[in-house]
Amino acid sequence: MRYLSLLLGAILFCALNTNAQLNTPNSSPLGSPSFEAMILPPAAPSPASIGPVAVEPGITGAPVTLSLAPAADPPQLVQGVFENYAWQAYIGYTYVRFYEIPAITQNTNGFSFGMVYYIKDWFGVDGEFDATHLTQENYSGWLLVGAGGPRFRWSAPRGLEVWGHVLGGYSHFTPQTAYGDQHALAYEAGGGLDINAHHRRLAYRIEADMIGTRYFNTYQYSPKVSAGIVFKF
Repeated sequence: MRYLSLLLGAILFCALNTNAQLNTPNSSPLGSPSFEAMILPPAAPSPASIGPVAVEPGITGAPVTLSLAPAADPPQLVQGVFENYAWQAYIGYTYVRFYEIPAITQNTNGFSFGMVYYIKDWFGVDGEFDATHLTQENYSGWLLVGAGGPRFRWSAPRGLEVWGHVLGGYSHFTPQTAYGDQHALAYEAGGGLDINAHHRRLAYRIEADMIGTRYFNTYQYSPKVSAGIVFKF
């Protein structure tokens, strides 16, 4: 009986131990890797948990978090703008030494008025009117010349503008003389220098020309100088 009781107790102890192992959850003891952890790769972190990263070139190659904010616009640089005006109007004092006939020379003083329209930067259409006063044998008179033609210009440094023109037109001379008619064809050739003022619409002009006419069956070649102001628009 004694040995039988010990045998029954051993059988009962084994049965209880087996039942306890069957009811334990399917997990490994602490410090031991589970079967799922051994055969499955670790889960990737969610995109919301971290920001985008980029490896910054350098010695360390440490990842740097990229900013999601849009890049700022580059600063806008304002360049100086200088407008070129196609139209020019001129008015100024004019002196003409009129070689009336070989024995008679007249000093005439007056004004000139001109208009230029530049089709291109270097080429324009020029129109000019000269009116100079004279006194001959105690009679007051005028030498009037109106002409038009092409003009060419070149922009020089320091705000200077050099130009030249060739004009053709008509002239009128008074007082009436016994030498002949008071009207004649005329031409004018020469050039000048415009000095731009601080105000972009203004310039100062110096001009020198030769006026050619044919009065009294002879030719007149009369030098002309003028100085005045140019208005640009």
